[in-house]
Amino acid sequence: MPELRKDPVIGRWVIIATERASRPDQFSGKSYENPPEKQSCPFCEGQESRTPPEIYAIRPGHTHPNTPGWDIRVVPSIAPFLRIEGELERRGKGIYDIMNGIGAHEIIIETNQHIANMADLSELHIAKIITTYIDRMTDLEKDKRFKYALVFKNYGWAAGGGRVQHARSQLIATPVNPKRVKEELIGARNYYDYHERCIFCDLIKQELASGERMILDIDGFIAIVPFAARFPFEVWIMPKQHSCDFTSLDASSRTNLGKVIKQVLAKIKKGLNDPPYNYVVHTAPFRRAKMGYWRSIDHDYHWHIEIMPRLTRVAGFEWGTGFYICPLPPENAAKFLRETEV
Repeated sequence: MPELRKDPVIGRWVIIATERASRPDQFSGKSYENPPEKQSCPFCEGQESRTPPEIYAIRPGHTHPNTPGWDIRVVPSIAPFLRIEGELERRGKGIYDIMNGIGAHEIIIETNQHIANMADLSELHIAKIITTYIDRMTDLEKDKRFKYALVFKNYGWAAGGGRVQHARSQLIATPVNPKRVKEELIGARNYYDYHERCIFCDLIKQELASGERMILDIDGFIAIVPFAARFPFEVWIMPKQHSCDFTSLDASSRTNLGKVIKQVLAKIKKGLNDPPYNYVVHTAPFRRAKMGYWRSIDHDYHWHIEIMPRLTRVAGFEWGTGFYICPLPPENAAKFLRETEV
């Protein structure tokens, strides 16, 4: 019989369609149909003139900006969703609220080599990418127009990765808190107000005790398939030690997180035939003291990374109801990934 499962953080219901469930090994999908074309890639080393001028780079040899000799580069998007120049000018128009499309939209070019999937980068290099995320988020926090910075990745055509097959993430800073993050923030605060504990910390303890949905538990981080997974093989990565800010990771924790991300993505690549995927980093918003300031956020929220392979499609029922239909029990997905050797 199908199950309805409730996400304990935001209260969203998910249908686990057990009667029409497929075996884990029946899910697979290539991220790209055609081989990469290195010659036309604007993100490879030596092609620096084909991108906007860099705003950040890791250059081990202290080479000059916008020249070869880099490990990671950050450049403005050539087609930004939000633009950094100008003022918000929030205003009303009848019952509607409007503000100027102010924000930041940056492209994090993760390697100078023509590699598409982060799974194929080394653990130490992924740690450098994490450092880049942190440095850019910390810098954007200084701009008082911005309330939130979201890091995300679209890998593969079906996940919105475009035609250029080169590993990259994006960072968008917004002048408002995104609705999806706000739902988590409110759910976490409500739980803390009642229990005086972090809901994510309690979730981690329960998942460690159960083991049913565990994939990895190493070096201070766990990777699980969530109890109310929206998608087959959805994975959450969380620090076992409570922390609301992704940017608070120290050097050793960045290295450890790089190891976990590498292993999870490698398992997804090998076990599911290199599928397209999205991932997002959910962290606490920028905090600036004001009247009504959310004083418990350091204690009630817990940063995490959500990875979502694109193996099914969201259709009319999901759009119309807000329910997701997951055709694979999370316990089966976790077992499959746990047992996939990389």
